[in-house]
Amino acid sequence: MLLTMKQLLKVANENKFAVGAFNVADSSFLRAVVEEAESSNSPAIIAIHPSELEFLTDEFFSYVRHRVYESHVPFVIHLDHGGSIEDVLRAIRCGFTSVMIDGSLLPYKENVELTKKAAEIAHAVGVSIEGELGTIGSTGNSVEGGVTEVTYTNPAEAKDFVERTGVDSLAVAIGTAHGIYPKNIKPQLQMDILEEINKLVSIPLVLHGGSSNPDSEVAQSITLGVSKINISSDMKYAYFAKARDILSTTEYWDPNVIYPDCIMAARKVINQKMNLFNSVGKAKLYEKASRKQEDLVTTSGLYK
Repeated sequence: MLLTMKQLLKVANENKFAVGAFNVADSSFLRAVVEEAESSNSPAIIAIHPSELEFLTDEFFSYVRHRVYESHVPFVIHLDHGGSIEDVLRAIRCGFTSVMIDGSLLPYKENVELTKKAAEIAHAVGVSIEGELGTIGSTGNSVEGGVTEVTYTNPAEAKDFVERTGVDSLAVAIGTAHGIYPKNIKPQLQMDILEEINKLVSIPLVLHGGSSNPDSEVAQSITLGVSKINISSDMKYAYFAKARDILSTTEYWDPNVIYPDCIMAARKVINQKMNLFNSVGKAKLYEKASRKQEDLVTTSGLYK
């Protein structure tokens, strides 16, 4: 079942759970996300960073669209941290049902202008859009980047930003960072900021840099309007830790021998996150959206 982000998060927001957005870097990670979602009867978001899209190539998404369209659980194919209108257009051509435009490093006015333009393009073809206000930190071990000093989202600006751009969801900065936190750093999310944003903004909120944050704070964020949580590093760390273990102790070179255990290691992390987000078993809530799926017609040929 292939939905737009607006459809997916509307149900999540109304039922007080969040959906995991898992960065898919190749077909093995796609299998991990899709198979665990189906096993857990959980909705899931397949997130693709522009650098991952460049690696995978456009043609790969014919397979992705077909795989998730035929599934009994709801999925969204989402561009993560698109940096330009060109990134957005490429994702739409590839059949993504959601795009993110990240103008968070721009001055506020320029961020608004870029995001509004991207929203107009996306909405014209039935695609959902996510914007970002404030900056996400960097731990130094993620290709998604980030900044050294986080700029927290201003709640009043968030309200203005949403009204002026027309975005369907908003990524907020409350102290998270991309990557795995070093052992000497203990992240603490600013829940008071999130609570204030949630009072002023009616659309679903997004938490980037969800990996390795305390479970208690992640769970609390869901009660304060967060409906989408991005996970990349935790899942990839487990996958490649298992790969390193296999390759260091054997002489295998066949992918069908090496990768299955790596996929299962990633699936364990995905399952833990889905349980934390309370999305397990929630696919049944999307039956009505499934019946409307065939009615979504866009110029990008999203579903066929």
